[in-house]
Amino acid sequence: MTAASLRKAQRIVIKIGSQLLVDPETGAVNKAWLATLADDIGMLRAQGKDVIVVSSGAIAVGRRHLGLPSGDLKLQEQQAAAATGMVRLAHAYQDVLDQHDLTVSMVLLTLDDSENRRRYINARNTLVELLRLGAVPLINENDTVATDEIRFGDNDRLAARVAAMISADLLVVLSDIDGLYSANPQVDANAVFIPEVHGEISDEIERMAGVKLSGDSKGGMVTKLAAAKIAMGAGAKAIIALGTEPHPLKRILDGARATIFIPNATPRSARKEWIAGTLSPTGRIVVDAGALKALKDGNSLLPAGVRTVEGAFERGDAVSIIDPDGREIARGLVAYPVSDAIQIAGHKTSEIEATLGYRGRDEMIHRDDLVLL
Repeated sequence: MTAASLRKAQRIVIKIGSQLLVDPETGAVNKAWLATLADDIGMLRAQGKDVIVVSSGAIAVGRRHLGLPSGDLKLQEQQAAAATGMVRLAHAYQDVLDQHDLTVSMVLLTLDDSENRRRYINARNTLVELLRLGAVPLINENDTVATDEIRFGDNDRLAARVAAMISADLLVVLSDIDGLYSANPQVDANAVFIPEVHGEISDEIERMAGVKLSGDSKGGMVTKLAAAKIAMGAGAKAIIALGTEPHPLKRILDGARATIFIPNATPRSARKEWIAGTLSPTGRIVVDAGALKALKDGNSLLPAGVRTVEGAFERGDAVSIIDPDGREIARGLVAYPVSDAIQIAGHKTSEIEATLGYRGRDEMIHRDDLVLL
């Protein structure tokens, strides 16, 4: 099941822990191991898969270069270490992925970027465009500007939020342990390996996580289960696998032991359910008969098919789509604020730039952001 899920996935988020990537004594990047990971990523990209990397390690690298002591750091020290380490980390990734003619694109996010609607839409659009252009986004938390109140606190949950943001099929969390056990196998010889978790993460499973150990890693099994829970809620499968060996992704494909978390929904259905059932519409867009047919055929809503625009909404807000008879037939996330939507209503896509003075999206609502009722 684990190997098949990685083989079938088309959009994959890979989370790399600092303990895999950075020597704890010297703060140096483990380039030999990273080169084997790059081989695996190159293999997946050659198969036409989208790959996003969420990498820890910036603080672990930077703190040694700044002469900061071991142990817990103050927030401002973490920010300084992250700013220093991220440069070296990005160079290390680009060096190894260059061997596969792959371009690394650095993206720094905060918790606010995943919870503020407009920033969420901007981040999602940027990541989707990078994938369309063939890049490998390299993501980390933006520690240099984040405060305690707006921090993810660990990259496991950041990776899961990114997986949800881009509707990934699969989240792979590479760790220093090969999956979930009934107890900590480092201290309990009777701990039982759990190969699969279906549907939801129960309280019993959460109790298996125990507590984190220590070091530069902020996570542990607790945060890995939290990440799996977020991913499953977005319809993505999640794998916790051993990453300490060379070629960690190839090992999964070759049948290495790992724990897989299998949701009840798919990314597409989970996102559609979120749009239709969770968000409250802040406006109405009335469409003509031609646009109505196009929507029913699975197409996006273009400005040319819009009759009128009503309400008070911003870019990324949910709106109701109304047919010529006044019935709500769909909901979606609109690509323009109400003032701009009113101006381009009824216009061809080629006229958007001349009308607004800037080139926006071709669609008023993209089909991926739309659900028929």
